[in-house]
Amino acid sequence: MSAISVAVSHQRFHRSLLQGLALTYISFIVLLPLGVIFLEAAKSSWTELWQVITAPPAVAAYKLCFSAAFLAALINSVFGVILAWILVRYEFPGKRLVDGLVDLPFAMPAVVAGIALLSVYGSGGVIGQYLDPGTILGDTLRLLGIEQVNLTSSVIGVVFAKVFVTLPFVVRTVQPVLMEIGSEIEEAAHILGADSWQTFWRVIFPQILPAIITGFTLAFARAIGEYGVVVIISGNIPYETMITSVYIYRRLEQYDYSGATAVAIVLLMISMVILICTNLLQLWSRRYEA
Repeated sequence: MSAISVAVSHQRFHRSLLQGLALTYISFIVLLPLGVIFLEAAKSSWTELWQVITAPPAVAAYKLCFSAAFLAALINSVFGVILAWILVRYEFPGKRLVDGLVDLPFAMPAVVAGIALLSVYGSGGVIGQYLDPGTILGDTLRLLGIEQVNLTSSVIGVVFAKVFVTLPFVVRTVQPVLMEIGSEIEEAAHILGADSWQTFWRVIFPQILPAIITGFTLAFARAIGEYGVVVIISGNIPYETMITSVYIYRRLEQYDYSGATAVAIVLLMISMVILICTNLLQLWSRRYEA
């Protein structure tokens, strides 16, 4: 009995030690920085913070940031499902390469991604050059009343950047679910007389819907906080192409730490709400599968 008691005490000690190390790590990495943000904001009065949060440039940045993030997440929700379906259901040359490229936005530095997008879609870029005035397509657009099409220093550029960085989320959340479903269910639906569209919408889609919603939520949260790619490709024009993260950095450049912190808290609170919604969606997904 004494040996068993010693073994149990050792297990409890090791468990307590690991829990303490984990809590200390989280405290220094997450909790302490977040607490400092609120302490910095507390140096200003509520009136001053409200004026900074509701300033016209900040409101314009909120609108662009959230609308572009929502649109990017929606685009990737559609094409992410299509890409996940192709990777799971079909075999083709270069499939492993395509599957690896999906994760490239995770590994690629933001500066490199921004320069790459600028080189392709910017004025004089690989694709952007065909939209410049003097080209056939550019002159055609001018006849239609469109003087110049700018795919970078515009809202389109902001959406492009957010679509790029959020590409993997929906694919990687839907792909495992499709792999678990298997092709037997589709074959059974075809035997019962359902065509391909009916099989997808009535059999496959209800099962992957929780994963799609989770991927959309994760992509939306990631797009809200994006900075590196957007700051290069968007032009950062106030009231037009400046998102919230760039607006925060601009206030830091002006040594307005309280103002930058106040706007940062807005993004922090929204991110926490999205995190809670994501956890609730995952809980609902597990119950749905059960």
